[in-house]
Parts: sequence; C-alpha cells; structure tokens
Amino acid sequence: MDSKGADNGRGILFVLSAPSGSGKTTLAKFAVEKIPGVRQSVSYTTRARRNGEVDGKSYCFIDKKKFGEMLESGKFIEHAEVHGEYYGTAYESIEKAKTERYDLLLVIDVQGAAKLREKKVDAVFIFVLPPSIMELQKRLGGRGTEDDKEMGKRMDTANTEIPYASKYDYLVINDVLKDAEREMEYIIRAERCRMRRRSLDFPDYKIQN
Repeated sequence: MDSKGADNGRGILFVLSAPSGSGKTTLAKFAVEKIPGVRQSVSYTTRARRNGEVDGKSYCFIDKKKFGEMLESGKFIEHAEVHGEYYGTAYESIEKAKTERYDLLLVIDVQGAAKLREKKVDAVFIFVLPPSIMELQKRLGGRGTEDDKEMGKRMDTANTEIPYASKYDYLVINDVLKDAEREMEYIIRAERCRMRRRSLDFPDYKIQN
C-alpha cells in the first residue's frame, strides 16, 4: 500500500484551460506521466477524431444524437459548444476520482470552466498562455493542422478566451517548456499540501478545520 503523503493525491480536481496552440495538451501529458496520483479526465465530444487520437483515451467520440441524450438525462457536470461541436464532462468521472482518491486533471475551455465555477465545484483552476500573441500565432501556424480560415477562427476564439485568465487561480506561461512543466508540478504538489486537505490524512493531530 502507498504511504500517505503528497504523492498519493486527494481527489483534487484540477481544471486546465488555454487557447489552442498554448501547449495545454503537452502539459497535461506531462502531469499524467510524471506526477504520481494524477489522471486525466476523458471528455465526451462530437467532433471528428484526429490522427493519433484514441477513442476512450483521447476523448469519448460520440455523435450529436447520443450527446443530446446524455445531456437530457443529466450526465454532464459541464458542457460547451466550440466551433459547432460539443464537449462535455461526465459527473461519473469526477465522483470516481474522489472515491478512489486520485487527482483528476480536466482539460476544458473557458466556457466549461465558467460553468464549474457557477456550480461552485471544488476545483483548482489553471490557465496556460504562451509569452505573447505573436508566439501563439506562430505556434498555430507551425502545427500545420489548420488552414488560414481555421487559424483565423482559432485566433478570434483565443482573443475572447484570454481575458478570462483573471478568473483562474494560477497562470502558467509556457515559454520554455521545462519551466512550464515545473510550474505545473509545483501547483499540483502545493495544492495537495493545503491544510484543509492534508489534515484529513492525519487525524491523530486533531487539527481544527
């Protein structure tokens, strides 16, 4: 059995948002692979699967009819429409993390994060940005996955998303990747050590909450 400590996870929900091209997918992958006790939530989406994506691991890919049925039956804790496609997080994934005591990393856009805040969901909100708008444009262009029209659409979306960064608990600037990865790890480990979470692991001390 694992010993008690910061590596175990406490069922904390970490919410990660960023404009396309900021590196949130890379940072999420780092957190899951390198920080013990962190798993990534698998969202549902109606968009088409991209090269390299695996159903049930990258996303749960479903059609709009199925998404509507799940929405109607109250399966989602949050959902959003982005570029004409739908994304949603199931209540089940968050409850499972709490029950099994691992930390859950949820990568969603600002709409979804806002809905979680409206519902007063206990979560740690992290926003990621490159060092400048020019760098963001450069990274989007370098991906080679968007044509000019699509890139323009994503830049318009980025310009509407960035002001919401002030609503988040932490801001990670992804200039040098290694530095951004370190910041992600520091945030997660620091949150695990908050008194209201850690004192539950050591009841013998009778710390008042």
